[in-house]
Amino acid sequence: MQKIAIIIGSTRPGRNGEEIARWVHKIAKQRADADFEIVDIADYDLPLLDEPMSPASGQYTKPHTKKWSRKIASFDGYIFVTPEYNHATSGALKNAIDYLYNEWNNKAAGFVGYGAAGGISAVENLRLIMGELQVADVRAQVRLSLFTDFENFSDFKPASHQVSSVDTMMDQVIAWSDALSILRNK
Repeated sequence: MQKIAIIIGSTRPGRNGEEIARWVHKIAKQRADADFEIVDIADYDLPLLDEPMSPASGQYTKPHTKKWSRKIASFDGYIFVTPEYNHATSGALKNAIDYLYNEWNNKAAGFVGYGAAGGISAVENLRLIMGELQVADVRAQVRLSLFTDFENFSDFKPASHQVSSVDTMMDQVIAWSDALSILRNK
């Protein structure tokens, strides 16, 4: 059974990502085809990238990097819950991703974007990053609009059709994570 992380991609006070990740996890727990775990980048207290060597070397010197590496390496795939800040993902998520390299390779990723336009630009930004990390990003994505899936831009009340969007994205992440296991297990 594949192990999939639901990564909260914001550390901003008052963020919506934590509630969205819990909603995604609640949907995921109804499935029996993978194990899901919420991973909050805020729990890792990662400063701006402070490792002296390239992440591709895998020669980490900082305790926070080693802890982050162990956590990310333990998964077969990822669901990134990302806000859209200025047409991109959050700086905190980009920084957390940049800490590592090999731990991401040959895995699958799906996206739950949120923002005024459903987080579309943030997801497109992440797709470029995933390609460089040898992560297979899936086509299906969840687009949560601050206008239609939130009341007053802060109270999360997703439209009912969003559940099927999450399930479709999860189907693809699990299938690709499984298919890529051949490469991970070489």
